[in-house]
Amino acid sequence: MQRETQSTRNNDGLFAVGSPVTHWSVQTSNPVQYEIRACENLLDPGNSTILEDASGSSDQRRFIVTDRVVDSLYGERIRAYFEHHGVEHRVLVLDDGETHKSMSAVLRVTEALDAFGIDRRREPVIAVGGGVLMDIVGFAASLYRRSTPFIRIPTTLIGLVDAGVGAKTGVNHNGHKNRLGTYFPADRTLLDRSFLVTLHERHISNGLAEILKMALIKDARLFDLLEQHGADLLRNKLQSPVAMGPTPADVPVDQRLAARGLHLDPATEVVERAIQGMLEELQPNLWEKVLERVVDYGHTFSPTIEMHALPELLHGEAVAVDMALTTVLAERRGLVSAYQRDRILSVMEQLGLPSWHPLCTSEVLANALRDTVRHRDGKQRLPLPVGIGSAVFVNDVTDEELGAAAEALRGLVSGVPR
Repeated sequence: MQRETQSTRNNDGLFAVGSPVTHWSVQTSNPVQYEIRACENLLDPGNSTILEDASGSSDQRRFIVTDRVVDSLYGERIRAYFEHHGVEHRVLVLDDGETHKSMSAVLRVTEALDAFGIDRRREPVIAVGGGVLMDIVGFAASLYRRSTPFIRIPTTLIGLVDAGVGAKTGVNHNGHKNRLGTYFPADRTLLDRSFLVTLHERHISNGLAEILKMALIKDARLFDLLEQHGADLLRNKLQSPVAMGPTPADVPVDQRLAARGLHLDPATEVVERAIQGMLEELQPNLWEKVLERVVDYGHTFSPTIEMHALPELLHGEAVAVDMALTTVLAERRGLVSAYQRDRILSVMEQLGLPSWHPLCTSEVLANALRDTVRHRDGKQRLPLPVGIGSAVFVNDVTDEELGAAAEALRGLVSGVPR
């Protein structure tokens, strides 16, 4: 009797090959759904949005993580909110800033979760803070019991339009930006622009850099809005002009505007377009299977520049320097006109962003590009702007070309670093 030498049995993605079986193949999928919601007055005791997914039982418990700056501004209101709703809670306060974005901070969160005795599924961790804080908490949540749900409440502009809408978590390690991390989206991100009122203007600029990124690589209308209204957006901290009007606060801003015969105000449209554009790019490639990503614009050289300059540069400031450099690089290749280049650099200035830094040396930039090539699977995959509102990927930038572009940029800004 001849023995069967190979067989394949399929059970919804489970394959066994051979007789006797020599190997198994498992195919499965993990559907992902998460929510990003624009809200107002989140910390108003009468607003139950933060607790919407609560079971309604009297033994509700929540673990909240924030940083020292946010705690000094909103700590009393955060605690009062949970006390008002009868929710047992603990607030963990971490050191703020990029220099504290480390594995030790992640372990502080996980140890505090153990001490609190959090329920893995029914008690989502709540992160209230900027991009650094949300990255730390998200990383901790992805590791704790292999996955614990969490909610993001960004309090900075960069958190609202960038760190708060994607799936990535991470911390700095061994001198490198976000060298350790996971893909682990929050169950919900709640966006309340009223938090921006307490930000220093520099931190508004920091977030505007990520908005400018989206404008340059895919949204000319967004660039026009920044060009026309950038100074006002910075000064008014992206608050809607009618947000504090006499209409009840529970009526959304767009409805209040419509009641007055107005369209979206510039601040609302800018934030909305930035988030929509980011999600359009992230949604089909959430796990970065495709490494040519236009949202990586401004993030080729900036990780190295930012880490070398710490604590001098904020993230968005380093991104702006990267964008200025690559705009000049694109102009020298004929992808951007001198007129468009000047418009871009002028908008950066309007938004309070630097376009040059002394770390833009041939050596630093060449090393940054080599590190990026390792990150992008052996190719540069460098996004360059094509005009304003489009982009192309290149893989042939030389060290000499980088050095020449840096020198040209230095000349354009008169060699005076911000």
